[in-house]
Order: sequence, then C-alpha cells, then structure tokens
Amino acid sequence: MRPSKNPELIEALALEVKVRRDELGLSQEDLAGKMQMDRPYISMIEVARKQPTLSVLFRLAQGLDLSLSVLMDRVEKRYARALKARKGLTKQTNV
Repeated sequence: MRPSKNPELIEALALEVKVRRDELGLSQEDLAGKMQMDRPYISMIEVARKQPTLSVLFRLAQGLDLSLSVLMDRVEKRYARALKARKGLTKQTNV
C-alpha cells in the first residue's frame, strides 16, 4: 500500500472509527463480526495503517450503525479540526 498523501485525513477516519465504536460499547472483535471482517483489519484502520476502500467504508458505516454520509461528515469535521489545530501550531512557531 502506498502511503497516504493526506495522513491527517486517514488519522481523522481512524479516530472517528474508534470513538464511534467506543460510543456503541463495541470491541474491535464485535465490530469485525458485524462487518464480517477480521479484527486485525479493524485494528489497522483504527491506527491509521489501512486506507479502506469505498465498499469497506460502507460496511464500516453499517457496522457503526451510521449511514456512510453521516460517517463521512463526522470524519470531515474531525479532519477540519485537525487542520485548524495544525495551522494554529504553525502560526505559533512562526512568531
């Protein structure tokens, strides 16, 4: 797998999956079972080492009891906050 050219976006997805899974009180094993996937794959998504395909994202959203659009909206908001925080840090170091 080629490294992402946008690691912040992959990290936003990873964190959102973990946060939502925790909200639901699911283990990685539980989520993997709902998705009919392997637990290590879920783990790799949650540590931003995998970039899931669209079909996996769809299954992931279903496993997290969300529509794909809601999951992506949550990821987009988390990503925007991360970029804003990064810009703030960059401004502080340039002062």
